[in-house]
This record gives sequence, C-alpha cells and structure tokens, in this order.
Amino acid sequence: MVCALGAAVCFGTASVLQAVAARAAARPGAAGSGVDAALFLRAVRQWRYVAGLGLDAVGFVLQIIALRHVPIYAVGAALAASLAVTAVVAARLLGVRLSRLEWGAVAVVCAGLLMLGLASGEEGDQAGTLALKLGLLAVAGLVLLVGAVAGRLPDGSRALVLGLAAGTGFGVVEVAVRLIDTFSLRELRNPALYALLLGGAAAFLLLTSALQRGSVTAATAGLVLGETVGPAAVGVAWLGDRTREGLTWLAVLGFAVAVAGALALSRFGEPKAPPA
Repeated sequence: MVCALGAAVCFGTASVLQAVAARAAARPGAAGSGVDAALFLRAVRQWRYVAGLGLDAVGFVLQIIALRHVPIYAVGAALAASLAVTAVVAARLLGVRLSRLEWGAVAVVCAGLLMLGLASGEEGDQAGTLALKLGLLAVAGLVLLVGAVAGRLPDGSRALVLGLAAGTGFGVVEVAVRLIDTFSLRELRNPALYALLLGGAAAFLLLTSALQRGSVTAATAGLVLGETVGPAAVGVAWLGDRTREGLTWLAVLGFAVAVAGALALSRFGEPKAPPA
C-alpha cells in the first residue's frame, strides 16, 4: 500500500507538469483527431514533460510492486488519490488557492484510503483465463480506436471521452500486471503482455491529447472513473480479490469515498499559465 501511495505522489506531480507542457506545445487553432502523436512529439521536447515522464516511470514501477501484493481495487483507489496530490502541487507550484471545501475533499480522499487500508485483504490467487487475457487485449485495441474517432465529437464531450478512454487504458495495465507471472521470454506468448503495452501506449497518447483539447477537469474525471471501477470489478469477479472478513462494507465505502473525493478534485488537472 505504501508503494501504491508513492505511485500516486509520482503520478499526481507528473500530471501538473505534463498538463502545462501539453498546453504550451499546442498549436493555436489546431483541431485534429483524438490521437495526436505530433502533439506528443512537440511536448516531449519540453523539460516539464520529460520530468513528468520520469515521475510516471517511477510511479509505474511502484504500481507494479503494489499490484503484486494488494487487491486491484485498493491500488486503483490509491492511484485516484493522485488528484489530491495534484491539488496540493498545483497550490504550491502554480499558485492555485484551495478553498475550505477543496481541502475538505483532500481529507475525504485520505479518509477513504484509510478505510481501504483497514479493510483490504490479500490479493486474489486466481489465474486469469485465456479468454480474460484475450478480452483484455481487445479492450486495449478498442481504447485506441475510440481515441482515433474522438476528434469528431463536440468539444464538450471530447475531453471526457478521451479521459475515460485513457483511464480504461491505464486500467488495462493494472489488470495485465496481475495476469503476467514473470517478465521473461515465456511471457512473449501471453496476450496480457501485449495488452499492457498497447493499453499503456494508447493511454499516454490519449491523455496527452485530452489535456490539450478540452476541459482538463472533464478529462481527469473520466480518467479517474476509467482506471478504478472496471479494474476493481475484474479483480473481484475474476481474480479472487477479497477484503478482510466482515469488512467488505468498509472496503466498498472506502473505495466510493476515495473515488468521490478524487472526482471532486478533478479540476486541479487544469494548468495555469506556465511559470517563466
């Protein structure tokens, strides 16, 4: 759980840096499709985006460690708490002022994580079926397809769809980690490995486009929902994730509270003018 929270710190800080860089890299008046590889290439030339990618890499390693020891629903809720980190970092680095209500939302996220920590049991020991692995790969491909057509949507819904698709891609990564026994040559025949690579790559592209092409608040809200609800359900239904005996209600409440608090803080993905 400590690793999951460490990943949240990395991802939350990275999101502020990447959002500022993505906006700075955008070309005025540009309107392309949902997936903009050129935008990524322009953004990656900026030190803020590169620093964000470095933090993402560290966070990903911590996320893998966490997924190997605690249920997916606990890791997903902890990652959603990165929005609380984003709020605090935005307040410190970008001069964003948090109201009492917003500080209350940060406290709500922390309370939800505390409940989850008390109620979480061990990760499930059920091996994923071939059908689940193939289905995960299909979902990863669908994520990329959704991003490719998202540019046709109205501005109001485009960012939300891109964010939700990106969150689903990151959710694919969460589940795929559990379906890979060891990172060795034997896993080259495992569809979950390719789901992890495709889902992660698609999610990064879509999130970069979402941060530039519309409301970052809507994009981040979609991201939180996509990377928490679906993976948590898969972990419980197919991989055997459980809670401590008699504390299922506390786990459900903690998950709901943490995600609700994160959604309340989603506006802190919105960058201000980049510092000089």
